[in-house]
Amino acid sequence: MSDQTPSHRPQGTALRRGWTTGACATAATKAAFSALAGGGFPDPVRITLPKGLTPAFSLAMQERGEDWARAGVVKDAGDDPDVTHGALVQATVRRGPPGSGVRFCAGEGVGQVTRAGLPVAIGEPAINPSPRAMMRRAVEEIAAQCNVSGDVLVEISIPGGEGIAADTLNPRLGILGGLSILGTTGVVVPFSCSAWIHAIQRGIDVARAAGLEHVAGSTGRTSEKAVQAHHALPDAALIDMGDFIGGMLKYLRTHPVPRITVAGGMAKITKLSQGFMDVHSRRGQADLGQLARLAATAGADPDCQARIAASNTVAEAFGHAQEAGVSLGDAVARAAHAFAQGLIDPQRSRLEILIFDRAGQRVGRAGFMD
Repeated sequence: MSDQTPSHRPQGTALRRGWTTGACATAATKAAFSALAGGGFPDPVRITLPKGLTPAFSLAMQERGEDWARAGVVKDAGDDPDVTHGALVQATVRRGPPGSGVRFCAGEGVGQVTRAGLPVAIGEPAINPSPRAMMRRAVEEIAAQCNVSGDVLVEISIPGGEGIAADTLNPRLGILGGLSILGTTGVVVPFSCSAWIHAIQRGIDVARAAGLEHVAGSTGRTSEKAVQAHHALPDAALIDMGDFIGGMLKYLRTHPVPRITVAGGMAKITKLSQGFMDVHSRRGQADLGQLARLAATAGADPDCQARIAASNTVAEAFGHAQEAGVSLGDAVARAAHAFAQGLIDPQRSRLEILIFDRAGQRVGRAGFMD
């Protein structure tokens, strides 16, 4: 989901935290409204985050017109690989009608919501509730300091944001025209993958709001294309869960749909069968000895078991099983199903596990069977 790479840091050095698009938009809004209210552009501009942190942001640009003011902040994501790192987040503030409060609109590069199930309504700019609340507080603070009305229209823009958004899940979620303004705390924790988890949850919300009764989470593009073709699913039913199988299933436990398919490659689903909920390589490797013992339950003889246990990769192990006529994929799928079933509510959802090889051919299945 990212085309950014973290900074090179000496080994053992703590990773540097960054700031969300919501925090940057708040800083830009506060600076612009300060200028519009007669207080000038504060540079740096200090804001208060929901948990009490008070970071200061340098302004990358500032402009002033007769009835508007604009300020911009360059997003610093710290050492997190974030597609919006380095993007210019701008806020243009204009006076609004008396009693209108703080209203928001999407400028260049900020998306609009076109589907139900997201935290903001259809037709609204894709600015999440927490950033909206932060910007409202910033406007209230300046209004009190300058003794002016806090009735304003805040337009958030990210030049080039529509192109950046093509590398995110926004188009699939029905957020069109650009990026979302996100961030519950205002802080980006490096490699927390909170944005990906957020996208998984919003994808499920959108599918439920559309009345879909079957969703499919995939570990990668190959398995996603294969499961979509296998079940003839619409795009809105496809959840890019990546390595976060546990995260997706736990959300589906409390936000259920009737049918759930987990689709992935041989190595990822093998790890799921061995109790991994996050199947990224940094969380550990598949146990090939355990895989060999599972192969025995599918009829592998001792020689085949030994070859599987001595394999360099899971793919090689599957190859040995195939040569021996052993249905290792189905055995792995059954074991993964048994584990994953405990993460959902089986009274409200049925679960299926599908395993695909690198060519998109199905090599294992458990569940549904109807």
